[in-house]
Amino acid sequence: MTTAQTQELDVQPTPLALLLLGREADPKSERGVECPGDLPSPSDPDLVERARKAKEKLGDKVFVLGHHYQRDEVIQFADVTGDSFKLARDAAARPEAEYIVFCGVHFMAESADILTSDDQKVVLPDLAAGCSMADMATAEQVAECWDVLTEAGIAEQVVPVSYMNSSADIKAFTGRHGGTICTSSNAKRALDWAFGQGDPSTTKVLFLPDQHLGRNTAVRDMGMSLEDCVVYNPHRPNGGLTADELRAAKMILWRGHCSVHGRFSLDSVNDVRERIPGVNVLVHPECRHEVVAAADYVGSTEYIIKALEAAPAGSKWAIGTELNLVRRLANRFAPEGKEIVFLDKTVCFCSTMNRIDLPHLVWALESLAEGNLVNRIEVDKETEAFAKLALERMLALP
Repeated sequence: MTTAQTQELDVQPTPLALLLLGREADPKSERGVECPGDLPSPSDPDLVERARKAKEKLGDKVFVLGHHYQRDEVIQFADVTGDSFKLARDAAARPEAEYIVFCGVHFMAESADILTSDDQKVVLPDLAAGCSMADMATAEQVAECWDVLTEAGIAEQVVPVSYMNSSADIKAFTGRHGGTICTSSNAKRALDWAFGQGDPSTTKVLFLPDQHLGRNTAVRDMGMSLEDCVVYNPHRPNGGLTADELRAAKMILWRGHCSVHGRFSLDSVNDVRERIPGVNVLVHPECRHEVVAAADYVGSTEYIIKALEAAPAGSKWAIGTELNLVRRLANRFAPEGKEIVFLDKTVCFCSTMNRIDLPHLVWALESLAEGNLVNRIEVDKETEAFAKLALERMLALP
């Protein structure tokens, strides 16, 4: 339908439609669509040299963070690599760096801004580098969920625990309501803490926004049953749950997931065991429960890397996590005779993480070198204060 036809019918495109078409931006969303300035061509043979020169010109004024899931072409310019929380803490430990260039996704850059000083400026090379999981829980939806819990008479018994992979707004909600943040490596400690905040027989946890990490931690690591967990669907009235179901649950899981880790299936595990006899299956806890239950080892990104570092030469591994990292690890450990393959036959990169490419990095570094601050990620002070409170509770976990 043309614009003229739309006007003739007096039909106006909705904000969501415009966002999906790339014609609007939502400042409260993980998604962004605007990238001011002209990017260099991805075919420019001088991109690597241009990035090197711009970074050299900036010197100690810039600190480049590279998430494990980034492309190799980007990761080569990272001063440090790691998972989202490690990188945010690394940024805070470099107060002399005026610019923090975060090669990751939006919620990671927000966390870095929360944990760094006011004098430091966090830059995301492409504002469209969001996170589908973080997008699955908005502040408005979570506030409505809390109203549902209040009407069910259980809000006072509920402690929110939010995954690091969430927006600053969700972290702030967590801080306001006495909860904590967790990572994939300390989720059990966070849940132990949460259930200890009240009577263990009546205390409940609202786990945001990844249902799989919440379920896997509760059932696999804490001995709960699947019946102890219910899934709150923000797109259904009352989350699709009755008041009785909410009252009976111990874990109220938000209906969110990682688009990459959610692709792995039990068939993937069975198939790789058939193709590669003696293979060790190692998966991230964001995978579905049946995948985690069928795996040999389960752990965070850092756990996966350390497990492969410690693995004996000649061992075989199928890894259920993002493909950029798996491929990098396969190349790294091939000289040691370790066979490392992607768990699924289908290639699956994190599409939003991959938006940070060399042209965007070059553009950001060259702009900063010329004195132009671009794509700054800045969390408002009230949100920052409550989000930081939730993060500090995590840092204080025993």
